[in-house]
Amino acid sequence: MNYKIILQYEGTRYDGWQRQKHTEQTIQGKLEQVLSRLAGETIEVNGAGRTDAGVHAFGQVANFHLDTELTDGELKKYLNRYLPEDVAVTGIERVPPRFHARLNACWKVYHYQIAFGEAKPVFERKLVYRVEEVLDFEKMEKAAKFLEGTHDFRAFCANKHMKKSTVRTVRRIGIQVHKKDGMASVTFTGDGFLYHMVRILMGTLLEVGMGKRRPEDMEALLESRDREQAGFTAPAQGLFLDYVSYDSRGCGTDCEYEEKEDD
Repeated sequence: MNYKIILQYEGTRYDGWQRQKHTEQTIQGKLEQVLSRLAGETIEVNGAGRTDAGVHAFGQVANFHLDTELTDGELKKYLNRYLPEDVAVTGIERVPPRFHARLNACWKVYHYQIAFGEAKPVFERKLVYRVEEVLDFEKMEKAAKFLEGTHDFRAFCANKHMKKSTVRTVRRIGIQVHKKDGMASVTFTGDGFLYHMVRILMGTLLEVGMGKRRPEDMEALLESRDREQAGFTAPAQGLFLDYVSYDSRGCGTDCEYEEKEDD
């Protein structure tokens, strides 16, 4: 049976989603340990987004194949009982055998949390990036418009040896500002994101907000295809994977096993 699950996790103490040889502190690794213990054999878990070290998730999607007599509710309860306290399964359902959480994904939504102003975000410090500079959010919104659409985002990819296509479609970049709380959230919706792409986009937009770049510079930056021309990589702690869509409407593809890497 093929199961699809929705996950939440605080990524602060983890070395990312993907299983690694040199560490046991990965989300995929923790899930596979619990499921393999239940099954008595090795179970492989596929995640929709290979979130990096320190990145969080509200709506990560994963799938795995498992033969069990447990009901869906019992399996969910089992996972939440044995997973660490900063990882939770919020939804579970049975899906067709060929469903793959990453390869079938059509759209992904990330958001980045920023704290600005004099107040220190004491309780949210592991979940936001604090910016002490004054930010011009109107200019950031103008810059974001240049980045929306289908472009070659090689300048925003941290993988210098990327051989596959770096063309992606960013459907929308939305900025919400809560001046009273000194907080802002930037949402990125796209068909897939390159390695560190969201964090580099965020760092570049922050530099616009700080007055270090002009909004109209984004066009030349995209055309350059040069990572050195883009902004800094914003820290991981402010980034969340919010939602993964498997609805092909507006996607431009049937989403059947089309691989888009790396988030």
